[in-house]
Amino acid sequence: MSVTMPPASAAGHSWLSHFRETFALGIPLIGAQLAQQGINATDIFILGQLSALDLAAAVLATQYYFTIFIFGMGLAIAVMPMVAQAYGRGDEVAVRRSMRMGMWASIIYSVLSLPLFFRAEPILLALGQEPDVAARAAQYLFVVGFALFPALLFQVLRSLVSATGHARVVLWVSMLTLVVNAVVAYGLVLGGFGMPQIGIRGAAIATFVGQAFGFLYLVAYIGRDAMLARYALFVRFWKPDWQALKEVVLLGLPIGISVLAEVSMFTISSVLMGQFGTVPLAAHGIAIQLSSITFMVPLGLSQAATVRVGVFHGANDRANVKRASAIVMVVAIGFAVASGLAFAFAPRALSSLFIDVSLPDAAAVVAYAAPLIVIAALFQLLDTAQVIVNGLLRGLKDTRIPMVLVLIAYWIIGLPVAWLLAFPAGLGGKGIWTGFLCGLGAAAVMLSIRYWRLLKKAEG
Repeated sequence: MSVTMPPASAAGHSWLSHFRETFALGIPLIGAQLAQQGINATDIFILGQLSALDLAAAVLATQYYFTIFIFGMGLAIAVMPMVAQAYGRGDEVAVRRSMRMGMWASIIYSVLSLPLFFRAEPILLALGQEPDVAARAAQYLFVVGFALFPALLFQVLRSLVSATGHARVVLWVSMLTLVVNAVVAYGLVLGGFGMPQIGIRGAAIATFVGQAFGFLYLVAYIGRDAMLARYALFVRFWKPDWQALKEVVLLGLPIGISVLAEVSMFTISSVLMGQFGTVPLAAHGIAIQLSSITFMVPLGLSQAATVRVGVFHGANDRANVKRASAIVMVVAIGFAVASGLAFAFAPRALSSLFIDVSLPDAAAVVAYAAPLIVIAALFQLLDTAQVIVNGLLRGLKDTRIPMVLVLIAYWIIGLPVAWLLAFPAGLGGKGIWTGFLCGLGAAAVMLSIRYWRLLKKAEG
């Protein structure tokens, strides 16, 4: 069955309508990102009620899982511009092909990743982790590896509902997933609601149940919605489409590498900060946590940017590509300025939210964190700029050159500058965070130049 979809056009897209449409798409995606953060935070909080060992194992295990997940998510993210462009030009067949092969790629990646979860304990020991912490984390990882399947499939289905104007369901299902995860984790970890208390494995089961719930909810929603059901995503699902699968992989791998490059920069920075002692590492953790929370807003807006630019680019509507780009950047930078001002003028108050001020080392941690949070005020602007431009480039299906640019920015500029300023220059934690600024600033500048050149080239 063929479906004729109205392509995007310049008609009815004033600057004001772009604002409204950006918020209509961006707010649910931002909410979904915050809910995902909440799932991880909930697991760590509940396991923290058991013991310090369980808490340490949970932090280690969730970071291990997240690293594997974030790389695989590149394959799911790649589906978003493919679907958006096909939807923009009214090509129902291409939408279906992209969605199916996006799910294929996610399943294949999940299967290939399972040995990393099954052999987690020797891997963690080889990385120098304490034996008891590695053993406890491995209990979680052996189970949670299966959650990768529904987690990535959910991200693929999210591309379809976002590109076709159903983004609000992403927010609602993410909130419901958060509730399901919390209820099951409370029951299985702490023995609540009459459930058996099985400790850290219970948190892993809760994660799997929550992710499976989210995926199945979207499957049911797509099946019930008259417009979405006509795509028939699961009819002859087993039939391969090698060309579409190749496009997903070629787009997705650079995205995964790009995201992993940024994540790894922060991971290594924590290792470097740990060399200065417990207080600097705790202060660094507070500054990172604050930045991570506010980062969910530009991250959600960058996904909205990918969809909106993709739809207009698919419709060959260059005027609205420019307008959509400008509006999402203005909205994102506006938020970055607001959050940056809060960081700059209330660093001690903000850092005090993350530590019991009655603890012996609390005053020292807050004092060390305050200048880092001030630096993070400028960090907000640069990080927002680079993630938004990256989202715009993905809307044009441009991922390989941006991958090279971010690798240069983070690994050739950011990390070396952070080390030089922290150690030889003797700036300590402030030097590491200044290195962040250099890496993110380089990424923002290079990606912006790349996007501007692509737009000029499209104009002929």
